[in-house]
Amino acid sequence: MSVLKRMMRVSNRSLLAFIFFFSLSSSCLYFIYVAPGIANTYLFMVQARGIMLRENVKTIGHMIRLYTNKNTTLNGTDYPEGNNSSDYLVQTTTYLPENFTYSPYLPCPEKLPYMRGFLNVNVSEVSFDEIHQLFSKDLDIEPGGHWRPKDCKPRWKVAVLIPFRNRHEHLPIFFLHLIPMLQKQRLEFAFYVIEQTGTQPFNRAMLFNVGFKEAMKDGVWDCVIFHDVDHLPENDRNYYGCGEMPRHFAAKLDKYMYILPYKEFFGGVSGLTVEQFRKINGFPNAFWGWGGEDDDLWNRVHYAGYNVTRPEGDLGKYKSIPHHHRGEVQFLGRYKLLRYSKERQYIDGLNNLVYTPKILVDRLYTNISVNLMPELAPKGFYINALK
Repeated sequence: MSVLKRMMRVSNRSLLAFIFFFSLSSSCLYFIYVAPGIANTYLFMVQARGIMLRENVKTIGHMIRLYTNKNTTLNGTDYPEGNNSSDYLVQTTTYLPENFTYSPYLPCPEKLPYMRGFLNVNVSEVSFDEIHQLFSKDLDIEPGGHWRPKDCKPRWKVAVLIPFRNRHEHLPIFFLHLIPMLQKQRLEFAFYVIEQTGTQPFNRAMLFNVGFKEAMKDGVWDCVIFHDVDHLPENDRNYYGCGEMPRHFAAKLDKYMYILPYKEFFGGVSGLTVEQFRKINGFPNAFWGWGGEDDDLWNRVHYAGYNVTRPEGDLGKYKSIPHHHRGEVQFLGRYKLLRYSKERQYIDGLNNLVYTPKILVDRLYTNISVNLMPELAPKGFYINALK
């Protein structure tokens, strides 16, 4: 009888343990689904600790080798094959002197004396009234946040596109940092906030496509920056012009401990010329919810024959504004779509975009409200069409 009781106690404990671990795993899976951005950040922080430890050991070993090798020097002028000198040596600069004389008939230089480098990023909340009052003194800012330099010809005419939903506390902070930086860089620019209304899952990629279409109707732009509202640059020498290749500006995010999460990471802030963006047929429209659209854009860029460039050293550092609300749910179908990136590229993008916008011009930006529906870009259509 006592043996039977012991067996029952063991059985009950096993059952309780099973229930506990099942509940714990279910809770973890639910958290990953409803808040994938936060879960992904925590996971990468754990991984980054290991990466940083390995890199520190490599750096110490490298310095010891430099010290013991008489043919090399500690100032970092010689490096082992495969090492990036920017990891050890501060890059030399060729920024213009304070007394540089501009010409209104010549293109603005890319490396100006006002571009000091490190920016003091302040993520404290600020009201739109304060921001409007601050920039009301700048009479050169036209409606929509359109600004152009007067002392030289802007090298790039930049449309900054910002996908948006329920981040009203972020917008004023964003403009407080971005407007002065772009003015220092002597770029012509304007801001387009593309706001998704309704209750459907957030479609960041389709919002970018909508913003691109509307910006092209509104002005003559040759460079487009795709910019998350919660990312603030920490260095004003991160030049927001475009180039011969697409540019990934946000190479080092603080939430990822300033380490690139993976080689193909193309999120946060990126830039393409108008010609490049049209050539790749824009972003995909079929990604509803969190994740996947940036990876698809990376694929499109490479399928079109481009490479992605990034800022050197610490120029690509960004600080993230803390979120005070839950993010978007995870898009579970992204991996299946990514397998068909190449086949989908020219049937899913700018050429199949359907929307009806409502446009309101603010002093600092143009707001484009749009109610996106999955029926406009059903993910099943693209898979079935390719079978």
